[in-house]
Amino acid sequence: MSSVYLILPVVLPIVGGALTPLLHLSEKKRNLYLETLVLVTSALALLCVLRRPEEGVTMFHLTGNLDFALRLDGLGSMFTCLIATLWPLATLYAFEYMRHEKRTTSFFAFYTMTYGVTLGIAMAKNLVTMYLFYELLTLVSVYLVMHPMTRKALRASRVYLYYSIGGAAFAFFALVFVVIFGSTTDFIPGGVLDVGMIGGNTQMILVAYLLAFWGFGVKAAVFPFQGWLPRASVAPTPVTALLHAVAVVKSGAFAVMRLTYYCFNVEVLRGTWVHAAVMAIAMLSILYGSTMAVKETHFKRRLAFSTISNLSYILLGVSMMSPLGFLAGMSHMVFHAFMKIGSFFCAGAMLHQSGKKYIDELNGLAKKMPFVCFTFVIFALSLIGIPLFAGFISKWNIASAAMDTGSSYPFAYLAVGVLLYSALMTAVYMLTVAVRLWFPDQGYDRASNEGITDPNWEMKLPLGIFAAVVLFFGLCSEPLMQILRVIAAGGL
Repeated sequence: MSSVYLILPVVLPIVGGALTPLLHLSEKKRNLYLETLVLVTSALALLCVLRRPEEGVTMFHLTGNLDFALRLDGLGSMFTCLIATLWPLATLYAFEYMRHEKRTTSFFAFYTMTYGVTLGIAMAKNLVTMYLFYELLTLVSVYLVMHPMTRKALRASRVYLYYSIGGAAFAFFALVFVVIFGSTTDFIPGGVLDVGMIGGNTQMILVAYLLAFWGFGVKAAVFPFQGWLPRASVAPTPVTALLHAVAVVKSGAFAVMRLTYYCFNVEVLRGTWVHAAVMAIAMLSILYGSTMAVKETHFKRRLAFSTISNLSYILLGVSMMSPLGFLAGMSHMVFHAFMKIGSFFCAGAMLHQSGKKYIDELNGLAKKMPFVCFTFVIFALSLIGIPLFAGFISKWNIASAAMDTGSSYPFAYLAVGVLLYSALMTAVYMLTVAVRLWFPDQGYDRASNEGITDPNWEMKLPLGIFAAVVLFFGLCSEPLMQILRVIAAGGL
């Protein structure tokens, strides 16, 4: 397969999305056009993964050895498959959710453009390309946060923009240091830093890595730069689901993976003060997110704090700086995407059908919305890490990586205690919702649930598929784990 075809999945949704307002289509024709566009993009992206060209494609030359180029390797293929699988279903869900909203054409234009930009991050050949797409992701997704145009939405979009621009400034340090001290800006397993060139600049390299970890980690809502994420829950649920499960936060985690295992040399980082620092940051983020989720009474904001915690599970695995830690981070990245987008879609369906935003309003809703509430229980049990669900597999991998790293770096043993605490908090903040849905207190206001029903198939189909995936990987994860082990070892 010609490497030129790598350009199509990136450019098609960006151009197609931008053209949407100019086509002046009816709602039905517009939805058909957008779903077809997204499905074709996903088919092209998956085809690129299945028939992956060995060489990349340079879209244009910037200066010196800096190119804007695309190439698929193992890690990029994993992220591409994840995005290409989730986006068509998320778009289908959004059609029903946004049906009675205003400015839906501009909403779907940016929603679709975000797809192409996220694929650009996944398919980036080098740090320069990923950084530019990372910046572009901020510009196209900020409109989605401000879409309701309420005071809260506008404030949330400004906060998101400020955090993202600040993070980009930190991440720019990584780009500069890789250009100066690296043999290339391309992503190469094991890193590209020239140890001979580092010389006495080791401490400077460690500081640069920490700043870049925080810079790219802003979109992964890493502590102490997590403040934008709960605020962004004012956006429509299709936006928050993608922000919290796929596009923005996963791009942040993906960028940290690239930074750690494909740019900086883990042999230089392992055992240093920055190794302990990034593990501590990830653990603090887990503790903060899971604790705040228990206190939060707004349903979507509770899930937002849960995202802060679970995204840092990924970063905790990555910060182990070992193949087993890398495997753990990738596995949770995949499984969390399905668990969290499903949880948000359940919350969105409840809000869409009943108008209820707060947890104490959800009593007895399962009698009226059994399908949505049943799938929510599946996602809740998986997020807790109950065996036979996908979340157990990835959390087990992270704990195993912590124990393995702890044998040579005892500080990592602390991560096991953090994981146990977070599992307990997750059980509290997820099961309290599930219990209210299915087993309300006697005397609850039954009249408030009158007329509420499960949503139509456009919402139920994605939820059913996501729940099935969570169950499938809980029972049969080994084939995927074998692929991820090869990627973690530097293959593919």
